[in-house]
Amino acid sequence: MSEKKNKLDNTMRAIRLEKVTVNMGVGATGEPLQKAGDILKKITGVKPVQTKCKVKIPTWGIREGLPIGVKVTLRKKKAEEFLKLALQAKENKLLKRNFDKNGSFGFGVKEYIDLPGTKYDPKMGIRGFDVLVTLERPGFRIKKRRIRPAKIGVSHTISRDDAVAFMEKNYNISVMEKN
Repeated sequence: MSEKKNKLDNTMRAIRLEKVTVNMGVGATGEPLQKAGDILKKITGVKPVQTKCKVKIPTWGIREGLPIGVKVTLRKKKAEEFLKLALQAKENKLLKRNFDKNGSFGFGVKEYIDLPGTKYDPKMGIRGFDVLVTLERPGFRIKKRRIRPAKIGVSHTISRDDAVAFMEKNYNISVMEKN
């Protein structure tokens, strides 16, 4: 019993929010890309960066290196605040299939005006976006460090069930099996 209690109280096992990435794929350059960037700046308060195409798709008129989307990475307090808003847009419900085997998860919001407190701007139109959330534990820095990077041990990784439990406890969401 005491071993199980110590395992739960271990601060190195605590899960935390590393980052929230908000992206909007446009598939075209020019005015639509600019409007998507304006929408992301409006809803997050952070200047977005352009994402570039990595493969050539001639039938869509897309070539490698062409900017086709925008994204914003939020960390710490801004990430938590935006995640709460985005979850409210989804009515605090997620599907179990939204979580991957490493504990990260993502979901889409069909229209940016679904976020509480966001007003429709006719100049920008209606556009949806994706929210991708990365979770971590203390000690995950060893896989990203420059000198002597190392793998995270199997017992220290975040499983799908760990991530679901963390989100249900800290963000009061319900995770459903199917629609």
